[in-house]
Amino acid sequence: MRRLLLILFLAIALFQLTFTYPALAAETSNGAKIFSANCASCHIGGGNILVAEKTLNQEALSKYLADYNTDSLQAIIHQIQNGKNAMPPFKNKLTPEEILDVAAYVFQKAEQGW
Repeated sequence: MRRLLLILFLAIALFQLTFTYPALAAETSNGAKIFSANCASCHIGGGNILVAEKTLNQEALSKYLADYNTDSLQAIIHQIQNGKNAMPPFKNKLTPEEILDVAAYVFQKAEQGW
């Protein structure tokens, strides 16, 4: 039940990302700020300075996050929370809301081609 609610919440959030509202711009801006402060040092411009082929481009995300057997946004959230290989976990550094904001930002930027 909890997983269903999370999926429903993420689906609603994703739906809202397709429209441009002032509040949404603030959320995207917050995600951009969080990304800049915590992620850009390794993922500048959606790239990856440590493992060049594991970028944040849509094609690469689809390929490398497919292991999670869930939608891309949920997989991005999982990756941010738990890290993997050279990427550290951020679940103890960022709040759940910050993780959702930065995941939505990464998802949106990937769709736009960075």
